Amino acid sequence: MKLKLNNWHFSRPDLAKTYLKLFEIGLTSARGLFARRRMGKTEFLTNDLIPAATADGYLVVYANLWDLEIDPATALVSAFYQAVQPLGFNKIWSRLKLPINKIKAAGKIGGIGEGSLEADLASNKRTTGTILMEAMKAFDKTKRQLMLVIDEAQVLAYEENAHFAHALRAALDVRKDRIKVIFAGSSETTLRRMFGVSSEPFYNWAPLEPFELLGPSFVEAMVERVNSISKYPLPLVEALDAFTQLRNTPEFFRRYIEHYISNPLDGSVAAVDATINKVFSDENFKQQWDALLAADKIILSMITNGVFDLHGKVTLQRLGALLGVGDSVNRNTIQNALRRLAHRNILTRIEHGIYQFEDEAFSDWVKHRE
Repeated sequence: MKLKLNNWHFSRPDLAKTYLKLFEIGLTSARGLFARRRMGKTEFLTNDLIPAATADGYLVVYANLWDLEIDPATALVSAFYQAVQPLGFNKIWSRLKLPINKIKAAGKIGGIGEGSLEADLASNKRTTGTILMEAMKAFDKTKRQLMLVIDEAQVLAYEENAHFAHALRAALDVRKDRIKVIFAGSSETTLRRMFGVSSEPFYNWAPLEPFELLGPSFVEAMVERVNSISKYPLPLVEALDAFTQLRNTPEFFRRYIEHYISNPLDGSVAAVDATINKVFSDENFKQQWDALLAADKIILSMITNGVFDLHGKVTLQRLGALLGVGDSVNRNTIQNALRRLAHRNILTRIEHGIYQFEDEAFSDWVKHRE
């Protein structure tokens, strides 16, 4: 493991080879990886795993479903078709782009009629299922081995994407010898449901494991890089302490490094404080909070204050009172709120009826907000 000299990427070729070796052995055709957001998962996939797979002769298809969460079918089919049959992609794009244009114009629904958009999306998902089959047939004519890397794959487990997920599994089932799949995501709970619940399209389809997180060796490499370009050396012990204070989050640690390099005379402690104030700021959390529905806010406040029985009579009565609707709230209101919060990667279900925040800092902010 080493830091490339021309940028700040911490290369992990050994880890990439480990995943490729598992496919080479032939015991599995798919892997599921999970890690919280900002932990370096996407960077590893795009900068380490994909180049290694390409060097091994794989044709690689990468799709980040978070980029187009409302219509992941189009995101995935577009990426697949462009890789397998790039010259033919323009011919099928007109069959996909109408809902995409509507989504872009609407900023994900707001501004146009939701019913119209949902109808177009439903029609589009049927179209993408057909085009996926066409792309698979085009792939069948090649002699290549293909690796499909699906980032933020938990989006496939959303109920509205079930039809396409079934079509995708059917297409992959009969091509396990030539198509290897990496499912990577930021919601452990959703991925466990995706692969562990018998009613789900991808039930038992891939083993799920935690993504190997960055640690002291990453910090050491960053410090080595800083000290190679700065007149003011950064002590390793101070950098390691900063990494801990920033919740071992690589993205936040890089912001700390940036602040230190820009203001070296202020020292490491000042860089940590500035980074914490920026990434865990009241303003950032308030924006996240303001984007939520009233029921979602109430549920989060209950959880962070130790309420565990979210479906009990007392909780329903309290929610109804806070929403100003009396006793008319039913369990569907709770379920819909929990589903929205899980989709936003704010909550994770630990076990039946038990939820926790994905971001401990946000949980603390919710608990102590006025």
